Amino acid sequence: MSPRETLSRVEPLLMRFGITRVARHTGLDDIGIPVWCAYAPNSRSIVIAQGKGLTDLDAKVSTVMEALERAVAGEPSVELVRGSASSLQAMDCAVDRLDCLIALHKPDLGPDEETEWVAGRNILTGDTVHIPFEAVVLDRTRDARYWMSSDGLASGNNLEEAIFHGVLERIERDAHVLWQVGREADRYSRCVDPRGFEDGALTGLIDRIETSGLALRLFDITSDIAIPCFTAMLGPGDINSDRDIRLVEVTGGTGAHPSAVRAAIRAVTEAVQSRLTYISGARDDISPATFSAPLPPFMRRAFDAVAAPPAAAIGHGGAQQDLPLLLQHVLDILRNRGIASVVVVRLSDETLPFSVVKVVIPELENPEGERARRFGTRALARAIGF
Repeated sequence: MSPRETLSRVEPLLMRFGITRVARHTGLDDIGIPVWCAYAPNSRSIVIAQGKGLTDLDAKVSTVMEALERAVAGEPSVELVRGSASSLQAMDCAVDRLDCLIALHKPDLGPDEETEWVAGRNILTGDTVHIPFEAVVLDRTRDARYWMSSDGLASGNNLEEAIFHGVLERIERDAHVLWQVGREADRYSRCVDPRGFEDGALTGLIDRIETSGLALRLFDITSDIAIPCFTAMLGPGDINSDRDIRLVEVTGGTGAHPSAVRAAIRAVTEAVQSRLTYISGARDDISPATFSAPLPPFMRRAFDAVAAPPAAAIGHGGAQQDLPLLLQHVLDILRNRGIASVVVVRLSDETLPFSVVKVVIPELENPEGERARRFGTRALARAIGF
């Protein structure tokens, strides 16, 4: 459905979920690419959610849906089962203790330790899998054994749409980690000229960025998963000068989508959104020290990369397909790459006019965070050259 239809369905529910204000941040910067924010003062995670888009309406809907998904994830409507992994397995329940998501300085969950579990569905096989509730909930008021994150948390007009967004986010985060652990020379060798896509919407974004005097570099970070993925780096136009540049002056964004153009647009607009995060200074999860930290030299060197035309192989695929076909395409690729588990937990009440899910793909890499295990097998293999 259209963004306007989505907004009309969810707007009456904002107060119910603790969202008190929705505001336009676009004018705080001079780029002009729409960025909006939503405030939830009593949130169990961050207070301020942000959204971006090609139009004000797109950005407003984006931030509202992000705020709603965080609110739902703080108090999800799920049925809990108390017990140990061993006791569940004794009842023929499939269990994944998700050791990859154990929080920093916390012990692994033992097979006979009791905890709360929630049933998810492995959408690659249709099987039910029980995973720890603390790996799903986003409630930072709890002292949890598991790393709490919005990674894989997604919303949509319906369940299928939410799952699609959540799966793409996990693929995007995995690709970005693999890109980061590679050699610097390899990392910056896949710089792409965004104008080479010859897409009107993307070209319009680049025009606005260049008119505002900023520099942009777009990198193709598509992994072996083979879903197009890009990361964008946005910085001052004089980044190659001798002046000292702060870390907050360079922002990044990443996007994945079966359509390479849409993936690139997501990356560029997210970099703009990140810039406005620092300009507004209102996000409650950013340390004041961040604003004085210097830019690391390797990030400055990214702007020396020479852009080449987009590879013909990444093309414009997936732009016109309907959602069920797109989702099935993505799941088939994961299955063909040997990924065995894509666990989906529905967090929202079925009576709501939107859906929120948590997507867990244990075999893919997770973004930086306070976990006991920073990297998985894919990143370790990439780092040592396999």
